[in-house]
Amino acid sequence: MNVVFTESAANQAKVILAGEGDDKLNVRCFIQGGGCSGFQYGFTLDSIKEDDWIFETNGAKLLIDPMSGVYFKDATIDYVNDPLKGSMFIINNPNAKSTCGCGSSAAF
Repeated sequence: MNVVFTESAANQAKVILAGEGDDKLNVRCFIQGGGCSGFQYGFTLDSIKEDDWIFETNGAKLLIDPMSGVYFKDATIDYVNDPLKGSMFIINNPNAKSTCGCGSSAAF
């Protein structure tokens, strides 16, 4: 499976993780039911699980569990600093049939 974990997202992950002081933590991206479009994206800090899919950029690891992973095929995880919307991780997902205005949920 291919997921693009951009340099910008990896650099922000490193900033976040540096403040945690636990070298076993990584950024996890997942999908769950809910949100205004049917499924909601989420991010958390977590340690590597046995069946995780791991994507690494510049030494930062992005973890995705296999159940969520089927929805992330060919997606791009990026980080943007927008003066109007603020700073946030963004998921560009070609598998989503529709997304909400804020980009935090999608329908498949």
